[in-house]
Amino acid sequence: MKANRIIRNTIALMGLFAALSISECTYARVNTMGNATTATTTAATTPLLLTSTADGQQSLVASTPTVSNKPAAMPLIRLMPNVKQQTIDGFGYAITYSTCYNLLHMTKADRKAFLERTFSPTKGFGASYVRISIGCNDFSSKEYTLCDKPGLQHFALQSDETDYVIPTLKEVLAINPGIKVIAAPWTCPQWMKVKDLESLKPFNSWTDGHLNPNMRKTYAQYFVKFIQAMQAAGIHIYAVSPQNEPLNHRNCASLYLPWDEEAPLVADLAQAIKQAGLSTLIYLFDHNYNYDDVASQDAYPVNVVNALGQMQFEGNELVVGAAYHNYGGREEELDRIHGLIPDKQLIFSETSIGTWNDGRNLKRRLVDDMRHVVIGTTNRWCRAALVWNLMLDDHRGPNLDGGCQTCDGAVNISSADYRTLTLNSHYYIISHASAVVKPGAVHIAASDLKDKALSYAAFLNPDGTYGVLLASDSDAARELTIGDGHRTATITLPAHSVVSLRF
Repeated sequence: MKANRIIRNTIALMGLFAALSISECTYARVNTMGNATTATTTAATTPLLLTSTADGQQSLVASTPTVSNKPAAMPLIRLMPNVKQQTIDGFGYAITYSTCYNLLHMTKADRKAFLERTFSPTKGFGASYVRISIGCNDFSSKEYTLCDKPGLQHFALQSDETDYVIPTLKEVLAINPGIKVIAAPWTCPQWMKVKDLESLKPFNSWTDGHLNPNMRKTYAQYFVKFIQAMQAAGIHIYAVSPQNEPLNHRNCASLYLPWDEEAPLVADLAQAIKQAGLSTLIYLFDHNYNYDDVASQDAYPVNVVNALGQMQFEGNELVVGAAYHNYGGREEELDRIHGLIPDKQLIFSETSIGTWNDGRNLKRRLVDDMRHVVIGTTNRWCRAALVWNLMLDDHRGPNLDGGCQTCDGAVNISSADYRTLTLNSHYYIISHASAVVKPGAVHIAASDLKDKALSYAAFLNPDGTYGVLLASDSDAARELTIGDGHRTATITLPAHSVVSLRF
């Protein structure tokens, strides 16, 4: 292999991060000798084009598009800034124990460089949203909650939080203080569980079970204690969902919470948060587009919203919307739900890659993930798009028995040196989106080229720049003009590529 051949997506840290302090915003690609080549921008309003190709020949390569004030030639994606839809909160990753374990095994300098590249709005791509668990998830050190002994007097953050997640979040927040943090439990404490709502028989199991209705107010206070404990540690919890994957019986830690059981819990939770003087928002559901094919759970968040409308409780304004995953069904469901509850927000909170979907193969994943995880969700009213683990090791861990043994991270790090990174599709798509679409941006309409090989979404940033995300599955490169009738950018869209544009 020639020395100037680009490594597809495996990157040596020394070469990657050497150039990151050159300017306000630097992006690098690395050849087989570990030497970084860079393209830089010097100001947030400078036109920027980021390009990644499925064959790995271009990997988050930055360049400057041609921008003019002249009318554009066809074909044209016409931007319509007066046709505004939802405000964008951001894009990001889950920060699990496993992610933090791997990050904290890096040298301090390497970790800082990686986190700056990932989260800094001035020195990197500017990811702006993270998701954490309340207690354990399937990428924790063990199965646990924050109160495993009966009685909330025993509530306490555990080692996963105090030694891993909180220190890592503090480093992230030092880089990007505007980061939003959303949290969800995988299970309530076992002493709050029952086998069913008829017998109320105790259910001493990490997996499955129902929340005892008599424990709803206590469980709501559990959330409050978590929010307050994280606040005391310097971390604001922007939002919570009542239960990760409420229709999943089988996860290593789980709680079955159908919509008619979530609704009264949400009422108690909203009231507890409000009465504690907290501002944390609540997103309902947090599960799949297809409701795990359980007919009675169809349109789950709509049913919860309708049920809440029949209740009287403080804090109703904190229940702002619903969160979705894509492990079943398709993102078109978001349009239906928006139509049914148009005054509620939508976010996309989890997706993963792994052995089942050829997760490390950019040729299979790059364009498809950009099309469905970011473009497809933001074109359908989502204010945020988050992927699962930011970082796992090259053995897809560490993880828990009973959890996902076949998941990859957005980044995989070598456990041999904790320096060599493999960037997977999820790192590319979140970086592409974060780099050009900033928190507070508004999704805007754009003309339809009716090209099945091309997907795109357009946004108007708070600073007046446009952010445009494109994914092309075409076998051929093409030149494309994008404009609003006054400003026009001309770009080259390579075959099988993801491109993000700011101008």
